[in-house]
Amino acid sequence: MGAGWYHDDHSRFGFPFPETAVRMQMLSEQLEVVHRQWSEEAFSFEGTHYQLRDCHAEPKPVQRPHPPVIVGGAAGKGSARLAARWADEYNTTFVTPEECSRRRAAVEEAWEREGRDPATLRFSLMIGCVVGEDRADVLRRAGRVAGRRGQGDEDAEAQLREPGRFVWGTPDQAAAQLRELQDAGVERVMLQHLAHDDVEMVELIGREVVPAVR
Repeated sequence: MGAGWYHDDHSRFGFPFPETAVRMQMLSEQLEVVHRQWSEEAFSFEGTHYQLRDCHAEPKPVQRPHPPVIVGGAAGKGSARLAARWADEYNTTFVTPEECSRRRAAVEEAWEREGRDPATLRFSLMIGCVVGEDRADVLRRAGRVAGRRGQGDEDAEAQLREPGRFVWGTPDQAAAQLRELQDAGVERVMLQHLAHDDVEMVELIGREVVPAVR
């Protein structure tokens, strides 16, 4: 769960896009409501943005105490505080290992301020991914991703080299980059695969990258 950031995602589907402070208030209320729906038989809620009267949310989750809640953001004070209060995992996106380490430390501080053990924090990263059998295969796949983003093949390698944008290269190179993220405190990586019809890359990751970092 997060406060949103991309205006077009909202306008295309008819959702308002208030200023950041308002969206953070909405997220705070949403997190409390979701938790209470999962844990209380019936409750009422009177917030600035949401009002519930004698809410009976059924069926309750089978998973106990509840399904894990992931809050996403850039480790700013607002999202870190909300995550420390309500979440089981903090997710950030598209940053270098060095920045991951800094952001994890900021979220750990928020965990401590809320009286939670920082050792219980799970920290994750979403990042782009392009993996190929060799350099030529990597660049071919990067070209497909560039095309989906409206860019030309000539932009493909430059795009890969943008700091914090991709895990990329041969399986050995990708595994090494994932280990760097692990050393920076990242416990789970969500690999964003933009060339959706390239299922062969998914197979390659499963066959050669996953065993190398398991």
